[in-house]
Amino acid sequence: MTIAEVSQKYGISADTLRYYERIGLIPPVPRNRSGIRDYDEASCGGVELMKCMRSAGVQIEALIEYVALYQQGDATLDARKELLKEQREQLLARMAEMQASLDRLDHKIDLYERGLMGRERMGRSPRPGHGCNGAGDCSAP
Repeated sequence: MTIAEVSQKYGISADTLRYYERIGLIPPVPRNRSGIRDYDEASCGGVELMKCMRSAGVQIEALIEYVALYQQGDATLDARKELLKEQREQLLARMAEMQASLDRLDHKIDLYERGLMGRERMGRSPRPGHGCNGAGDCSAP
């Protein structure tokens, strides 16, 4: 597959694919006789893994460390596992933050749908008896 085809298939720009190859996140991509990248199944597998990891929020630095450990062989299995577990914990924390934000938005939408936000006071202190009740039930913005 050409870089344009891989770019389209995975939704990653050609520049990003070249960058991933240059910094070693994906192995060197085979080239055809004209010197044009010709992504094979293994190359696409590397691209797919990096896309998945980046979509999960894994930082480039952690991916570089992971690939370096992988290249050292089976002696680094435990270190790779620990790195992935750390990244998993960070992802779970981000997901919890996002869920809390989603819950807050759902609550506000519900208040609007029930007609309780007609006199919203953006950026002002809540009136006595309005706002958060200490249990996370907030009617103020």
